[in-house]
Amino acid sequence: PGSPYQPAIEALESHPEKKFYNVSKLGGAKYDTLPYSIRVLFESSVRNCDGFLVKETDAMNILDWKTKQNHVEVPFCPARVVLQDFTGIPAMVDFAAMREAVRNAGGDPVKVNPACPTDLTVDHSLQIDFSKCAIQNAPNPGGGEQKPLAKLSPLKAQPRKLPLCRGHSGCRGSCSAGESGRSSGPFSAQIENTPILCPFHLQPVPEPETVLKNQEMEFGRNRERLQFFKWSSKVFENISIIPPETGTAHQVNLEYLSRVVFDVKDFLHPDSVVGTDSHTTMVNGLGILGWGVGGIETEAVMLGMPVTLTLPEVVGCELTGTVSPFATSIDIVLSITKHLRQADVAGKFVEFFGSGVSQLSVADRTTIANMCPEYGAILSFFPVDNVTLKHLKHAGFDKAKLEVTEAYLKAVKLFRNDESSSREPEYSQVVQVSLSSIIPYVSGPKRSQDRVAVNNMKSDFQACLNEKSGVKGFQIAAEKQNDIVPVQYEGNEYKLSHGCVVIAAVISCTNNCNPSVMLAAGLLAKKAVEAGLMVKPYIRTSLSPGSGMVTHYLSSSGVLPYLSKLGFEVIGYGCSTCVGNTAPLPEAIRNAIKQGDIIACGVLSGTKNFEGRLCDCVRANYLASPPLVVAYAIAGTVRIDFDTEPLGTGFNGKSIYLRDIWPTRQELHTVEEECVISSMFKELKEKMEKGNKRWNLLEAPESTLFPWDLKSTYIRCPSFFDKLAKEPVSPQAVENAHVLLYLGDSVTTDHISPAGSIARSSAAAKYLTSKGLTPREFNSYGARRGNDAVMTRGTFANIKLLNKFIGKPAPKTIHFPSGQTLDVFEAAELYQKEGIPVIILAGKKYGLGSSRDWAAKGPFLLGVKAVLAESYEKVHRSQLIGIGIAPLQFRPGENPSTLGLTGREQFSILFPPELSPRMTLDIKTSTGKVFSVIALFENNMEITLYKNGGSLKFVARRFL
Repeated sequence: PGSPYQPAIEALESHPEKKFYNVSKLGGAKYDTLPYSIRVLFESSVRNCDGFLVKETDAMNILDWKTKQNHVEVPFCPARVVLQDFTGIPAMVDFAAMREAVRNAGGDPVKVNPACPTDLTVDHSLQIDFSKCAIQNAPNPGGGEQKPLAKLSPLKAQPRKLPLCRGHSGCRGSCSAGESGRSSGPFSAQIENTPILCPFHLQPVPEPETVLKNQEMEFGRNRERLQFFKWSSKVFENISIIPPETGTAHQVNLEYLSRVVFDVKDFLHPDSVVGTDSHTTMVNGLGILGWGVGGIETEAVMLGMPVTLTLPEVVGCELTGTVSPFATSIDIVLSITKHLRQADVAGKFVEFFGSGVSQLSVADRTTIANMCPEYGAILSFFPVDNVTLKHLKHAGFDKAKLEVTEAYLKAVKLFRNDESSSREPEYSQVVQVSLSSIIPYVSGPKRSQDRVAVNNMKSDFQACLNEKSGVKGFQIAAEKQNDIVPVQYEGNEYKLSHGCVVIAAVISCTNNCNPSVMLAAGLLAKKAVEAGLMVKPYIRTSLSPGSGMVTHYLSSSGVLPYLSKLGFEVIGYGCSTCVGNTAPLPEAIRNAIKQGDIIACGVLSGTKNFEGRLCDCVRANYLASPPLVVAYAIAGTVRIDFDTEPLGTGFNGKSIYLRDIWPTRQELHTVEEECVISSMFKELKEKMEKGNKRWNLLEAPESTLFPWDLKSTYIRCPSFFDKLAKEPVSPQAVENAHVLLYLGDSVTTDHISPAGSIARSSAAAKYLTSKGLTPREFNSYGARRGNDAVMTRGTFANIKLLNKFIGKPAPKTIHFPSGQTLDVFEAAELYQKEGIPVIILAGKKYGLGSSRDWAAKGPFLLGVKAVLAESYEKVHRSQLIGIGIAPLQFRPGENPSTLGLTGREQFSILFPPELSPRMTLDIKTSTGKVFSVIALFENNMEITLYKNGGSLKFVARRFL
């Protein structure tokens, strides 16, 4: 309604009651050459054209993509927003604070609501308080004789006596769960009651003890936050909350929230989404345009504003050939990551085409699309095709909906034809990847882009020991590289050495939506147990699926008991190890690692392996496919050549090699056909809609304004709206600013923004202690993102932060007026009391990694007025502007060293009354040096936001 393009509205030929904008006819021959992802942008601009936020010229610029790419800014109005709780809670706290500010300024707080449909998934609060198999951890009260595992359908097990659990003498007993936990068929139980079979008695257990314990701890620890979420769901319009223990945001988005085609009152348009989770891009594997943005931009979208982006280049990635039987989705992901990094796709769309695309399942595609933030692309798009439609049928789309979806997408030419004769779109550039050449890889030991072929792993780790400390090296003296540290654990002696595995996690990220890699891990575990292999008990193993569906097909296929037997017990649903929520290693193991200065390793099937993220004493972290996580856990070390060295010794003293237990592709396909069926998706939806008992019984207020508890250490009204004026002021000069931090290259959002557990010696810990909390009650930074006092103190508190003023990794800096070395927060607090502004000096790729709003909000509250870097990660740059921090960039070829800057000078930055995109500014130092920098405002909207002091204040003023 109101669009000048209304004459382009037509009825769908096969379903005349359905209407849509026929952008294919509107765009003509130009439209036919557009990449599919740009066609979605064009449809959105046509449908939302109102002459104000979206203009006719915007639509025509998108249609002229071939000549206008990289030269114009365009708006995009996504169909919906997805939030996860770590970034969702500050967004909702900001909405609550905005209601307060609007009321105080004389406006109507009831009008402050999300204008865009918003779904918030509570998934990042899970911590692993309890792990390992519940069956292992309880003594056997006398229970029952062992039975062969031949009944574990559909897999056939050898009737062999199983070895004892990892260091334990029995299972939980008779498994007398009662009839309520049993199933009459492999898919008949509801997901939350999916039976887990005891490997000793083949009797169903209603739910693993560890899941129940972790759920109980999650609700107890996070009750205040959860009550705030429930209040939000009651008082805000257009928002729904997906309760805890349902699944992770990106998987719920994929499995439950995705529409593919929106049908609003019989008007059709493509599904599209932006989200605060960096894995939002996963939905591009379903043909849904979507990407991750900061919480600050998301809040603006929730209030009806478009996302503004420079019309991007689109890199066509042509996939050819057939995948090797031993290569998994993670191998494909890492191979494509390498190719696209080399192609420099940062800030661009990637779109896949070619004969190899149709050979990839939707699960494979979403796995590939999920990793695109790691290689810098905005998104990685797989257009809808016949493979997608087949998946949607399994996912519960009814026949009528599928028919409308297919007919509409073909009418607007958003359906990819598998036929080789079909014309491919024109791309900015084409990158070719042969799937046939891909071999198994892992990634690490410190960065996701550093791939290591599995057959080179042993020699590569040896090279890392020799190499100087840096992005790969550990600089261990040659005479110490073979050191062995004996350690006593649970009555047995074990030997730790460089490369020993101490964390092995199959976690709720990237791979868990893909049945083939998860089932491969289960099948490998099954074969390993049957061969007599086990995992050492001190290794911190865990299995955190992305949704109940994963548990369902692992259980139904009969492999879950074998994973449990190796210690990969389902510990709950949500982000855990990947975001630093791992339980501490056993004290004896930690002490041994520190005593021997051992380079211990973590192996996980996720996307984040930055140094120190999993645990401060685990310095080498590798990303691997789920079956390889299990394999390295069994081996107990990464210093192994799988081709020539056995994983271990099985029954009868036989050496067992990886090739002996690696599942064949045919085995995987057979299990997939029997286990991954539409009933799983149906039951998953029922679980989501039903919620869970704890959530349903949770009480929450219903007042228009949130009743802030001044004693709360979880939810606090932030100071972003303090003294909100109806009109913005002109940008103020930054005079005589000190440098708070002098940083190098590749500073990640992990270094900047608080994540994981709260260290006892940190500024945040001191604050919480002053509020009467004990360390056991600290919880994680993510859980306290609704408290700006905690989050500000946690900013730049990462133990691996390398500040050039300090010269070694530590969350410290120098307060120059006094010369003191202090925690970053304490120094910033002193500067603010003295009325001295601060800036940050940085190198290349500042803000790399996951999109995090507190990576901008935290520095803002520390008093940072500008960041001066050699280059930025795109999303983080926009987040800085969105909070009111100026992103400044050195001119090409210049940096602090070439300019002779030490960082100890004071800096003055003069902003002219009128700013323009990418304008040059002069900076003068206290030593008299003057140099020029580029103000990285890419478009007029960013300048408007900066002038308003950020997007939050800009949006709040719209209500006044």
